[in-house]
Amino acid sequence: MLQYILETSVYPREPEAMKELRQVTANHPWWNIMTTSADEGQFLNMLLKLINAKNTMEIGVYTGYSLLATALALPEDGKVMQFLIILAMDINRENYELGLPIIQKAGVAHKIDFREGPALPVLDQMLQDGKHNGSFDFIFVDADKDNYINYHKRLIDLVRIGGLIGYDNTLWNGAVVAPPDAPLRKYVRYYKDFVLELNKALAADPRIEICQLPVGDGITLCRRIS
Repeated sequence: MLQYILETSVYPREPEAMKELRQVTANHPWWNIMTTSADEGQFLNMLLKLINAKNTMEIGVYTGYSLLATALALPEDGKVMQFLIILAMDINRENYELGLPIIQKAGVAHKIDFREGPALPVLDQMLQDGKHNGSFDFIFVDADKDNYINYHKRLIDLVRIGGLIGYDNTLWNGAVVAPPDAPLRKYVRYYKDFVLELNKALAADPRIEICQLPVGDGITLCRRIS
């Protein structure tokens, strides 16, 4: 079924820049499995247009496939109006630079403010400054799963009421429904409990409305309502 969706609706409409970046990422010698899937990239691009997102944040960039999907969705006058920007954070600039030439060729690099390093200190500083509270239309998190709860505690105050936070990998390779004795890769088993903890916390959080979708490896959308 997924292959049908990809071949019928996703790949034929995938922008050339995103296709090129997806192929570059697929050739990454170690962590090519970390990239956002093509169907999820298409979904994010459409979602951002539907909500007319202008100020976005991405935590966990890798080579920048989802970042490119976001940048292509933002209004073209992003360079002129300074609030039309993507704040992108990742601990590894080297991976980001694999995709940067493609992002530049696509003409959207000016929309991205990339910062190398852990995201939590940056978020704490933003909250302390008080200038960014409730200012983000959309925030996408695809980073260290053991910090998802810590991110949520901070991001809920940075996203505007009515804005969205998207948490990636919330089905975690299907491990969320795997029995305790199921054979899992070491890293999948390690992060499984963190993903389960996040899913339970989001389902019980009265400040948001949620929708968990089986797109890619699972994405949970959280709409802030209070």
